[in-house]
Order: sequence, then C-alpha cells, then structure tokens
Amino acid sequence: MLKRHRIQFPKSESSNLNQDEAYFYLQGSGGQRKIRFHDYDEIYQVQGLYEQIFYDRLKCTSPAKVATILESSLKQSEDNLSELRVLDFGAGNGMMGEELKKHGVSRLVGVDIIPEAYEATVRDRPGLYDAYYIEDFTQLSEEKKDDIASWQCDCMVTVAALGFGDIPTKAFIEAFNIIQKQGWVAFNIKETFFDMSDESGFSRMIRELLFSKYLDVYHIERYRHRLSIEGEPLYYFAIAGRKNADVPAEFLESKGLKA
Repeated sequence: MLKRHRIQFPKSESSNLNQDEAYFYLQGSGGQRKIRFHDYDEIYQVQGLYEQIFYDRLKCTSPAKVATILESSLKQSEDNLSELRVLDFGAGNGMMGEELKKHGVSRLVGVDIIPEAYEATVRDRPGLYDAYYIEDFTQLSEEKKDDIASWQCDCMVTVAALGFGDIPTKAFIEAFNIIQKQGWVAFNIKETFFDMSDESGFSRMIRELLFSKYLDVYHIERYRHRLSIEGEPLYYFAIAGRKNADVPAEFLESKGLKA
C-alpha cells in the first residue's frame, strides 16, 4: 500500500497560470514545498506522488487512450500489438510502458533525459523495460544511436511529453528516425498545438510531419487528457500513424525548422 501524500493546489492565482506553469504544495514533516507540475525530477523522487497528482486527483487518461488508438490503427493493417518492439520516448516513471505491457508488447525500450525517471521506474516498476536509456537525443552519439537502434524497434510512443519544451524538435525527429521503416508512431499533443496561430517550432514540426510523405496518419482523436487544478477539462489530440521513411534534415530546413 503506497503512502498517501498531503498535497494542496493553490487557490487564487492558479487560474491565470499556463499549463506548464501550474504547481502544487507538498506537505511534509519539514514543512511545505512548492513544486511545479513540470519539475519531474523532484516529483519522481517521491514514491507515488506522480500517480497521486496526475492520475488520482487530475484523472489523466492519456496512456490508455494512446494505447487504444495504436491498437485500433494496427487492426486496420491486420498487425498485432503484441508483436511490436516499442521505443517509449519520454518514458518517465513507466506509466505508458505499464499500459503497453497489458497488451503484451514483444519488447519495451524506455528513453528519458533525467536520471530520476529511470530511478523511479526501477523502484516502482522493476523489470518493466527490456532496456532503459538516459540520453539527450539532441546530442546522441553514433555509438549510442546504434546501440538503441539494435533493438530494432518498429514502434515509437510518446505520451504527455511533447511541447512545453520537454522534448525538442530535433530529439523527436531523432527518435522517429531510429524506428524501422513501416514502423508505428503514437503520441499525444495539446490541442492548441494544432492551431495555426501557434508558431512554436514544435507545433509547426508536428503539423508539417502530419501532412508529409514521411508519415501516414491512421487515427486522430480529440479527448480529455486530464483535469486542470480548477477541475476544468484539458483537451489533447491522440495521433497514431505509420512511418514511411526517415525525416531528412533538409525537410525541416525547407520548412524553416531546425533539425
């Protein structure tokens, strides 16, 4: 039985904060500590805190939703989810990996940039991944790239890690290019990233990719990702498709995006 933590959401100014600026207070024996929702390194160090905030309190549904649309897409091609070798990019403490294991995926390789994510996974979900890498994909060495590619992953999933600067454009494309041709891709993004007025590099890259020859989209669905602190629904899009080819640096450069 995991310990229940005493957490408190702010009241007055919280409604004026952007999603990536939201925070909470963790009450402990040493007093209260203010932690931002995106301070994952701090959150992961406290066992059960991530799950209590995002899944128990804020009702996050994204791992189950992304797994469901991935399975639906595979059925359109008569492929089998249980045969996939999955690269879980931005794996965190293993919530998405745990969901995929329910479907019996063949191989599961985790990647994250912060050591605390790996440590939390080993602590809370030992043995879940066949391998787990702590790597910055914007500075991936050829040796490490070959090592990860040797798993021959034919699927990449990324859940609740895109946008907000968590995963840069270059890192996402690097991971996309590591999976095999005709491999599957499934991820979720905040609904506003589809808005043409959003000129951030990541938003533009996603829009360009979805309409490019490099990815065939099988499924796009708007859904409630989770609740805000105020109890309002936050909507995301879940997207699944099939890779046709690696994305070359020239493609991004032609769109005014940095590889």
